[in-house]
Amino acid sequence: MSTQTYLAYDYPLLSVFWSMLLFFLWIMWFVLLFRVVVDIFRDDDMSGWAKAGWLAFTILLPFLGVFVYVIARGKNMGRREISQARAQQEAFDARIREAAGTQTQPSSIDELAKLSDIRARGDITDEEFRRAKELVLAGHGPAERAGSTTTGR
Repeated sequence: MSTQTYLAYDYPLLSVFWSMLLFFLWIMWFVLLFRVVVDIFRDDDMSGWAKAGWLAFTILLPFLGVFVYVIARGKNMGRREISQARAQQEAFDARIREAAGTQTQPSSIDELAKLSDIRARGDITDEEFRRAKELVLAGHGPAERAGSTTTGR
């Protein structure tokens, strides 16, 4: 029997397995290639010439360039990615705190309107209204004064 058998094509399921494996490895290769290129641009410690050299090496000889880059500089790839993620999270948190802080602090006009409503309902006297109004106009509104007394306990 001189017929050559191809095990992968004798069993269709094995053929599908090999096709899927090759497709997976092909996709993983592109993921690795793009991660290396992004890391080249992300690294602030490298000079422009070093970035250009690594990029040219990675594009002209992709397999060798990526493998040499991962061996030479792969240890810090994760650290750079984590530091960038932390910086983005801190910037996002700062933006959220800034947006939340500007909307929660009432202005003196709002404070005076609230005081006027309270006086109109008869909950405070004219003398109490005058003292509270002086505090608001001086920059020490009732909200700030109440906040300082609760934190001092």
